[in-house]
Amino acid sequence: MKLQGQIVDIPNRRIFSGEITFSNDVISKIEEKHHNIKHYILPGFVDAHIHIESSMLVPSEFARIAVKHGTVATVSDPHEIANVLGVEGVDFMIENGKQTPLKFNFGAPSCVPATSFESAGAVVDSDDIKQLMANPDIKYLAEMMNYPGVLFDDDEVLKKIAWAKHYNKPVDGHAPGVRGKDITKYIAAGISTDHECFTYEEGLEKLQKGMKILIREGSAAKNFEALIDLLPEDFENMMFCSDDKHPDDLLEGHINQLCARAVAKGIDVFKVLQAACANPVKHYNLDVGLLKLGDYADCIVVEDLKHFKTLQTYINGELVFDKGKSKIPSAPFQILNNFNTEKKVETDFKIESSVKKIRVIEALEGQLVTNELIETATIENGNLVSNVEKDILKMSVVNRYNNNKPALAFIKNFGLKEGAIASSVGHDSHNIIAVGISDEMICKAVNLIIENKGGICAVSESDEHIVPLPVAGIMSDQDAETIGKQYAELDKVAKQLGSTLHAPYMTLSFMALLVIPSLKLSDKGLFDGRTFKFTTLEVK
Repeated sequence: MKLQGQIVDIPNRRIFSGEITFSNDVISKIEEKHHNIKHYILPGFVDAHIHIESSMLVPSEFARIAVKHGTVATVSDPHEIANVLGVEGVDFMIENGKQTPLKFNFGAPSCVPATSFESAGAVVDSDDIKQLMANPDIKYLAEMMNYPGVLFDDDEVLKKIAWAKHYNKPVDGHAPGVRGKDITKYIAAGISTDHECFTYEEGLEKLQKGMKILIREGSAAKNFEALIDLLPEDFENMMFCSDDKHPDDLLEGHINQLCARAVAKGIDVFKVLQAACANPVKHYNLDVGLLKLGDYADCIVVEDLKHFKTLQTYINGELVFDKGKSKIPSAPFQILNNFNTEKKVETDFKIESSVKKIRVIEALEGQLVTNELIETATIENGNLVSNVEKDILKMSVVNRYNNNKPALAFIKNFGLKEGAIASSVGHDSHNIIAVGISDEMICKAVNLIIENKGGICAVSESDEHIVPLPVAGIMSDQDAETIGKQYAELDKVAKQLGSTLHAPYMTLSFMALLVIPSLKLSDKGLFDGRTFKFTTLEVK
């Protein structure tokens, strides 16, 4: 087939009127030809780091939406499902992704469990990494979140990195706030990227030391504004990524949105497109075309180079999106899960205490990092309770793999005035995490999740609302429009209960992520991410 338009040649920084010929799945001819067609043809967008599971969609359903926004490939870390189901979960993601044309490039999860300070549903050790790395479907070693393990020469961590090197596959990083000598050693171990920079200075230092920096803009963590000014000088070593994107946001846009924002800031369009299209393909050695002769016929047609509204998407020469509609059909799949805890009672969430001060997690809008606050305790009948007026609410993490006692703490900035919210999407071990105004409400929300063996929910005295997530307790078995609508409605309910956060469920899901400082809660207790040790709720 032949495709005409204004062809965007990123390497040579030129745009010309031309025609592209596809022969089967590759580009067999590119010709300069004068015509009056104004739309633009360019390589497809690549999300350089994403957890597909965070969209609450299985890969085959994610693909149907992503192509609408001009995405042709992802660099996907399946560690969310691996924390629930181990290598079986990774295999599920690979096989389900193969049911669609979109090019999912999965990595081997390097940190399952993410730390030894939480309970996951599985373990992926260095022997598993060896087997995964030998698989041609595995393109890289996914984010090495255990940066203390790298810095302190942990034998198991170093074995995992060594297997990636043995198979000549890149190693992704995860080092929020790590600077100076520590980041120098981390890079020297063979780690080549980081998507966790949250300041310009941090990004600049890592770039200067040889790292590739990913500009992340997801549903909760938003670092675009902090890092985008690095792009004009360092466009050859930067990429765009979502990391975690909820279904309602994915329906609105993807990497195309970041391109539009960057161009609106006056950044050269060729530099923007190099980061969005070319750099991930080159860094990860992906089988994705870049609009060159002999390349796979992966390209998109956009209305203009300002808003990047996608008109058509082609993958391997196949038209997968056209005239506002995805042409990728739904694919059947088996539902897998791992959910083994019993329902709780209200007294499970009581904290007997007479202490004056407590440590409180401060959730921050648009960030995965938190602060540690020391606040005055609120005691009723000898028990620590939520203080709704001061927005210091009780939270709990409940082990979903075993019937253990819930872990308890307090958190600020969720803003709930009534009820509770809960989720079995709790990075990275995906235990149940809940925040509420009272022990009764927290217990009600947790039990609603347990009854459904996974989901996200909101409860009040009179109502219960849940979006079930039966696939590993973290993904839906529905399509994107259905789950996106359900999620958006539940988000509204959480805000009606008083939450002031832009994405309360996304923020909630990261409050058990121990590898990002400062203060988090695992199913085993309150954890200080700066010292990598448990700490006490009570301050005496």
